[in-house]
Amino acid sequence: MAAPSSNPLFTVPIPACDSHPGGSVTITEPHPQVYLLSMYSPPDNRLTTAVCQSLLRALDLVEFSGLAPGVVVTASALPKFYSNGLDLDHAAREGDAYWAGSLWALYRRLLSYPMPTVAWVGGHAFAGGLMLAMHHDYRVMNPSRGFACLNELEFGAPLKPAMSAIFRVKVPDPRVYRAMVLEARRFGGVEAAAAGIVDVAGGWDEVLGLVAERALTGRGKTGVYGLLKMEMYRECLDLLENHAREEEKDRGWFRAEDERKARGRREVEEWVSKNGKAKL
Repeated sequence: MAAPSSNPLFTVPIPACDSHPGGSVTITEPHPQVYLLSMYSPPDNRLTTAVCQSLLRALDLVEFSGLAPGVVVTASALPKFYSNGLDLDHAAREGDAYWAGSLWALYRRLLSYPMPTVAWVGGHAFAGGLMLAMHHDYRVMNPSRGFACLNELEFGAPLKPAMSAIFRVKVPDPRVYRAMVLEARRFGGVEAAAAGIVDVAGGWDEVLGLVAERALTGRGKTGVYGLLKMEMYRECLDLLENHAREEEKDRGWFRAEDERKARGRREVEEWVSKNGKAKL
């Protein structure tokens, strides 16, 4: 499953962030015009501000440092996790600076990147980590280790509009989308490929096979690849770019839901007081 060793082109440090010790994003070229970005932020590649900013810098280095256009593959140097998603405490402390300035910026960069992108998911991809993979053009997932899962249901966090939209656009079967969101179903690599969440179940050989089969290294040479993606994913980009608008809409929904629950409890209490409970 491992990629062949290759001398680093660049190493982007990931500074320590809150309880996370830091790490690095290493850029190599293990195959001509295939640029591998390996994340290492133990214990589980949480998408903190530091990790997001280092990935953004790595994507800039591939695009602007004079390398030949090709394909970007992101992967994890941690065998157990591709990414375990957000650190919710960190996100809450940082507020809009995190959402708009780091996480949404990273998702947007991938969604409009001017070269093909492949997420090589070698371990677990949970919640925001799975969203990270979904913002790539293609996904290859380990068939024998790791799950792809939206587990927000299990820890009681609603999906933000930009989070949910990418699955509406990229998951081909609404029944799979339903199972992901409303059942927090865990998909292994083979099952995820069958469901259309990822393109292929496999390792590095399958990554290179996908790149070769689809002739991906040459797709960015005309300069229009990113623009075509921006049109394809217009809805997703709009939600990422208009975070404040969507947050205000969500706050309105949350207020209305609180009011609905309070009204429902009050009306039921009044009805029971007037009519009594059924006798068993």
